[in-house]
Amino acid sequence: MNNLAMTLSNQGDLPGARQLHETVLELSKRVLGEEHPNTLRSMNNLADTLAHQGDLPGARRLDEAVLEVRKRVLGEAHPDTLTSMNNLASTLWSQGDLPGARQLEEAVLEVRKRVLGEAHPNTLTSMNNLAITLWQQGESDTARRLQRLCVAGRTRVLGATHPQTRDAAETLMQMGGDARSDDGDASTWLGRIADWLGRRFRRAP
Repeated sequence: MNNLAMTLSNQGDLPGARQLHETVLELSKRVLGEEHPNTLRSMNNLADTLAHQGDLPGARRLDEAVLEVRKRVLGEAHPDTLTSMNNLASTLWSQGDLPGARQLEEAVLEVRKRVLGEAHPNTLTSMNNLAITLWQQGESDTARRLQRLCVAGRTRVLGATHPQTRDAAETLMQMGGDARSDDGDASTWLGRIADWLGRRFRRAP
């Protein structure tokens, strides 16, 4: 059922995917318990679908619930916990809570640097996410410095032609652009770049 839900989601049938995810979650809670890894994974999948449907409050409630359990059961440095922190940060970012998103992103980046190393792909993804948030908060110089590190790291680890490297490089290019729209309206330009960068701010499975 979960695989079918993911297929429906990929096909754009979000209502169908949501219905299946809700069914899987209810069964997982009843059979496995609310803190079982598969139940938490089902909650994450439903949160992802809700986020894509625009139900950000619903996604946030699930993200927070999953994170609370994973912190308590697995510890704050466990990869699954860090994934949940990243997902909650993504939801907060989409809700416009940039300070909340930044706090989580900084925590994830710090742990991933310490545990995985600065060149690990997950660490580089955390750099990318935090750089985007910093950019949105108006800290353009800091954002560009961090994004340059991300581009350099992905080039070294993944190669210059890898899609993630090219995505990071394009993000850096956008950050270095002239902050004006065609008609000189900076706020319009910033709105466009916010939308563009937002499409590159991804939740994790």
